[in-house]
Amino acid sequence: MADGGSSWSPAEIDRDKPNAARVYDYYLGGAHNFAADRTMAEQAMADWPELPALMRANRAFLRRVTRFMVRCGIRQFLDLGAGLPTAGSVVETAQAVEPSCRVVCVDIDPVAVIHARAMLADTPLVTVLQGDLRDPAAVLAQAPFDPSAPVGVLLVAVLHFVPDADDPAGIMAGYRDAVSPGSMFAVTHATADAQPTRAATHQQLYRRTATPMTMRTRAEVTALFAGLELVPPGVVDMTRWQPDADADQSLVLAGYGAVGLKP
Repeated sequence: MADGGSSWSPAEIDRDKPNAARVYDYYLGGAHNFAADRTMAEQAMADWPELPALMRANRAFLRRVTRFMVRCGIRQFLDLGAGLPTAGSVVETAQAVEPSCRVVCVDIDPVAVIHARAMLADTPLVTVLQGDLRDPAAVLAQAPFDPSAPVGVLLVAVLHFVPDADDPAGIMAGYRDAVSPGSMFAVTHATADAQPTRAATHQQLYRRTATPMTMRTRAEVTALFAGLELVPPGVVDMTRWQPDADADQSLVLAGYGAVGLKP
């Protein structure tokens, strides 16, 4: 594990405070996390043993929608709340299908940004930005995109860290209105619909981090796609969105997934 000094973690980072990106990395089996992150993750898993499976399902959804968008002709991607670029990232998945894909990774977390820049330094057609996804105009002003071409916008496991007061639907609309027709939006979002008791405990844990969690209902997640055409099968459990043939759909997980097309 990465508790000692390391090139991906700047000295000013508080290693004693759990961090959502590093906790997520731990769930995925990564090594870019600290003791505080692992302690929080283990506490969460004690109450909700399926959490690692949920995180793996979320990453599998990201890979599926990225491949889907490439097959639909999209060659530039905006990964909002990109986190740590572990295996199966947007960059890795898109460029494996089509090496000409350009990817812009955005995160507000300096640890995630510094590590991503180091890890992706030799990867072509990738830009890593430190920015706040809640400001679409500022993010897009820095993104080296062809404004006439569609963009694949990914908000995977990030909007549940945006409170209602920050208007997540308005944020989605800001990106929707700025990108070209033919652009696609992929979202996964935590929900308490399936397991409300466990979800409540999980939200309590995340109140200890800099990114507390707001879980939303299926109707609330659907409302985020206003002005977009939902790609079948719509807003569903993330494991059931165009699953791979060998996918395990036996678990009912606490997260919705959907893709919307800007007509």
